Amino acid sequence: MQRAADWLTVEDALARVLDSVAPLPPEDVPLLDALGGVLASAIVSPIDHPPWDNSAMDGFAVRSSDVMGATPDRPRVLRVVESVPAGGFPTREVGAGEAIRIMTGAPIPAGADGVVRVEHTRDAGAGSVEIVNDMDAGRNLRPKGEDVQAGAAVMGAGRRLRAAEIGLLATMGQATVPLHRRPRVAILATGDELVDLDAFGEVIAGRRIVNSNSYALAAAVRATGGEAILLGIARDERSSIAAHLARSLDADVLVTTAGASVGDHDVVKDALIDAGFVLDFWRVQMRPGSPFSYGWLPRTSRAPLPVFGLPGNPVSALVTFEVFVRPAMRRLAGRSDVFSRTARVRAGRHIQSKRGLTHFLRARLERSDDGMPLAVLTGPQGSGLVSSMANADALLVVPLDVDRVDAGETVNAILLEPSDAAQTEPGYLD
Repeated sequence: MQRAADWLTVEDALARVLDSVAPLPPEDVPLLDALGGVLASAIVSPIDHPPWDNSAMDGFAVRSSDVMGATPDRPRVLRVVESVPAGGFPTREVGAGEAIRIMTGAPIPAGADGVVRVEHTRDAGAGSVEIVNDMDAGRNLRPKGEDVQAGAAVMGAGRRLRAAEIGLLATMGQATVPLHRRPRVAILATGDELVDLDAFGEVIAGRRIVNSNSYALAAAVRATGGEAILLGIARDERSSIAAHLARSLDADVLVTTAGASVGDHDVVKDALIDAGFVLDFWRVQMRPGSPFSYGWLPRTSRAPLPVFGLPGNPVSALVTFEVFVRPAMRRLAGRSDVFSRTARVRAGRHIQSKRGLTHFLRARLERSDDGMPLAVLTGPQGSGLVSSMANADALLVVPLDVDRVDAGETVNAILLEPSDAAQTEPGYLD
């Protein structure tokens, strides 16, 4: 018997997906492999950092009372009684009329309350130094624990690790880091019409089409911090699909593309049902991507496997990945920021839409006179036009209760950012 389409709104469908997934269990990861991972528990500092009062400059540790009023014409002459390199420790305190030469990071000797930088001194010979500027009196000291104090929580659970966080964790002595396991996403393409890249001659001959979806989705998985597992192409036979499904059960997510129209007789649907598939919903009020489905495959030793049924058209597959799969992956990875960044943009031209569907239009963002990005559609919006997605850096979102957007009207856009976001101009110099 056919299952009636649910036709959920995007909001309801996304809520049902996110409510059904939870962060993956933690594992200890070597620090050098932790970049991009998400902390599973808070990190508490075992030390004060810096561990002692230290110098912020190469120069001379002094008593401020000895250098006040110093000028090039009327320098203060101090006797240099010791030199403390970085990594060394002073063996005496600074007395009246004395200075200790000191390097950046070296501990401040007792008696000193400032470090005069080298640029404000002159060699006076005979083991003495002239102070020619008093602006460093009482300055250039970094107190113990100024950066981090022992016992303080320096990072909370759910923090995604960048290079700066890796450096701070190294400072805290974290050789390994407790991270949520990165999601492992199995990707299955189906269809007798598909071939892989090694058989591209069949595409040139006009007999087959290439399996581009698996590569695009694998890249999207990796950009989201997950591990992609390519299951290959299953033929339109129950036995072939069943064999491929069996290899997905060790993953954390299964993504299928094409051939899963749950409301019709379909060999993919039949193979899923044979494996015990439980459907949550299918059909969403969106374009492209309305024939999207979501459910679970049972597993004997683990929680059920979430299964995302993506449409086969390449744009539909990527849009539904962006709207549903990417947020779910972020939650599995332990992140609290599960939604892609959005921006308010101005429509570059009049857009006619259709009520009852949320439209996701491929657009390129350009600068405008008022500073708000101008969204220019990348051309025809057919769901088979993969170039329209490749040329886009945003998805313009037209709500389901809107039938037109006038040129210049403001709308929301989902930003399609690379994992290492950058820009071509140094905007901070504007």
